[in-house]
Amino acid sequence: MRRPHLTIRARLTLLATALSAAAGTVVVASTYALVASTLPASKTVTAVNSSQAFAAACRTALADGTADANLREKCQAAFKAGVKVGAQVQSDTTLSHLLTFSLVTLVTATFLTALASWFVVGRVLRRIQRITDAARAASDTNLSERVALQGPHDEVYELGDTFNEMLARLDASFTGQRCFIANASHELRTPLTVISTSVDVALAKPSPTAAALGAMALDVREAANRATALIDALLTLARTDRALTDREPVDLATVVEDVVDSIPHPGVDVDASLEPARTTGDPVLLERLVANLVDNAVRYNRPDGRVAISTRTDEVSGRVVVEVANTGPVVPATQVDGLFEPFRRLSDRTGPDGFGLGLAIVASITSAHSGTLTATAPDTGGLVVTVTLP
Repeated sequence: MRRPHLTIRARLTLLATALSAAAGTVVVASTYALVASTLPASKTVTAVNSSQAFAAACRTALADGTADANLREKCQAAFKAGVKVGAQVQSDTTLSHLLTFSLVTLVTATFLTALASWFVVGRVLRRIQRITDAARAASDTNLSERVALQGPHDEVYELGDTFNEMLARLDASFTGQRCFIANASHELRTPLTVISTSVDVALAKPSPTAAALGAMALDVREAANRATALIDALLTLARTDRALTDREPVDLATVVEDVVDSIPHPGVDVDASLEPARTTGDPVLLERLVANLVDNAVRYNRPDGRVAISTRTDEVSGRVVVEVANTGPVVPATQVDGLFEPFRRLSDRTGPDGFGLGLAIVASITSAHSGTLTATAPDTGGLVVTVTLP
């Protein structure tokens, strides 16, 4: 059989009562010792004649002055012994009453402390119970529950605020995941629909020609390439959401130079101002970060536009900076932050140019490398993206 477990309310009440009883015991013992030290110490009193006849003889002799010296000494010794006995009796009585009253007071105070502790602990735990109820009511489909605590801004109140913040973060995370899954499904459905439609059209003809089959094959190839590119982007985004395991020295100036040489930019003037920008991280992910920035700047630009790329090391903070600016269309300031969310584009949510994951991958890689990402939209058009890394 398992032993019954006391609730936290009972344990805290017992703890408070025990501490109060221990403190009261110390006070009673200290008071008793201090009072006892101020009273006359117990001494052995020499036995004297205390009969009524002797007392009467002492009164008569001391009254008429006829007592001899021996009787006078005996009477004086008996008087002194009587005074000592009386003082000792009074001292013992005082200490006995003090101990009795103190113990009664201690028991009463301990009982009252137990009642008060039970009530106070119950009120404190009632606020924690609200947090427990909110935690039980929360689920992956309902994270709107919040803890509305009242009372002083103490540790319990701070716990409630922390729990509310955690629920808010979880709600945003689950909402983002559901939106991400819906958008990814929609994006993947487009190439699959193209493949299915092309195959159905070819099979619907009684005798499909070689040209028709070739056109179908080209459509299927293009749709498959688009699906593969989307899956690669999703895998990259998932990879950057995990902590980095391998870090190597990387010079971002060299990375930018290689990326600019590998990405075609017909009709767009690319101006690179490269200074040493050495950091540590995943070389593949950092190259993907730069490639996405440059590709995005070239893709969403004017036919005769310009892309300015620069790398440098901030002498004050010691951090490396990569900045990419283009001369594309005007971007409303209210939409700048949304461009770094998955499947977000400046115009439509879907379109033939990309999947809306390029800048989202940039933000994820920057976060994985403990960096910061800022973006501004000049009034003349285009976007200026700045990545700062350790």
